[in-house]
Amino acid sequence: MEIFVKGSKKLTKAWAFYDWANSVYPLVIGTAVFPIYYSSITSSFANQAGEVSFLGVMWNPTTLYDYTLSLSFLIVAFCSPILSAIADYIGNKLKFMKFFCLLGSLSVMCLFFFKGFETLWVALTFTILASIGFWGSMVFYNAYLPEVAFPDQQDEVSAKGFIYGYSGSVLLLVFSLVMVQKPEWFGISDPTLAPRITFLLAGVWWLGFAQITYRRLPNNIFNHKPEKDYIWKGLRELRIVLKELADLPQLKYFLISFFFFSVGVQTMVLMAGIFGSQELGLPTSNLILTIILVQVVAIFGAYLFSKLSKKIGNIKTLKITLIIWGGVCFTAFSLDVNQANVDYYFYGLGIILGFVLGATQSIGRSTYSKLLPETHDHATYFSFYDVTEKIAIVLGMFIFGLLISLTGSMQYSVLSLALFFALAYVVLSRVKNSALYH
Repeated sequence: MEIFVKGSKKLTKAWAFYDWANSVYPLVIGTAVFPIYYSSITSSFANQAGEVSFLGVMWNPTTLYDYTLSLSFLIVAFCSPILSAIADYIGNKLKFMKFFCLLGSLSVMCLFFFKGFETLWVALTFTILASIGFWGSMVFYNAYLPEVAFPDQQDEVSAKGFIYGYSGSVLLLVFSLVMVQKPEWFGISDPTLAPRITFLLAGVWWLGFAQITYRRLPNNIFNHKPEKDYIWKGLRELRIVLKELADLPQLKYFLISFFFFSVGVQTMVLMAGIFGSQELGLPTSNLILTIILVQVVAIFGAYLFSKLSKKIGNIKTLKITLIIWGGVCFTAFSLDVNQANVDYYFYGLGIILGFVLGATQSIGRSTYSKLLPETHDHATYFSFYDVTEKIAIVLGMFIFGLLISLTGSMQYSVLSLALFFALAYVVLSRVKNSALYH
């Protein structure tokens, strides 16, 4: 394997290219094609109350899907700190990253076999495994950032990863939507076949393009030589990092702020389509157009805000994005299904959301990387970053659903997210920009 020097363009591009490979999962499987396909299939065998039977219990299909995803997040949140500590101890992040990528991509391909009621278990089982594979691989992928790029490069390199991801996923999504909308162009007569083929394509895309990253990423750069009881030694490594984390106030403040704005960001992204459909009555075609619009605008947002962070610093840049996110929440709260041209307002919100989405995600990742102490335990530290985000998603979805049940409307659920952005802003003010360059 050819060895590349830290900070070299070939190495940082190879690292960033994993975003190109894996971003088809959250867009095609997590947001656009699979949820719509799942909804259409389950509605075809639901009873008059709109419920389906699974494991002897009657479920609302959307609730069942939400619980399935939440279970996968909790599994990742529990496992990733332990696995990453072991990976750090034995110096084998790349092997763990490959395992989770293989698990996720093959699970996505297996969604091809979800055809109806008899195969509902396929949809739910491989939804869990695909989610675990994706988020598990991201722990180890993110942990490579401080090892492939120097602190002054990390904003730009992190943004490059998201730009690659948004670009690649949009290409596959557009092709997939053409195939789903016009199956006759591809000689397909079975209405379920076209979307199921997109699941195969997404898995192959993810696994195939990941090989480019694998060929160039270093492995065990600190030359660790683990002893036979590496599992227990890995757990001891986790305890050491936990103790170090308690003594790093700037990193703790950032993680707390990251938790609060992740509640808002991730919940907004996951529920935006449902908000547009159920609350504003927008047709599926409008929602898909908005999803594509968000991805395209996010490319420019990640790039422009990475440049801005060089001029005014990461903390000020993140604060600007949090203010904009809060504005999006208040604007969404004010929208009404009977409002004239409500679809254009929704498009406008999609543009603004996309603009700050790429910025918040890329700058958040690079800021955390810059705040890390001099350490060999990058995967373990990034596992806490990942766990923070997963718990934030679970909390955000719970609060969103709770407020819907209490008020009968999603508008107050959206408005509540503004509170989390405000809390994130306040806590982020405790983080000193100078702490990013220790």
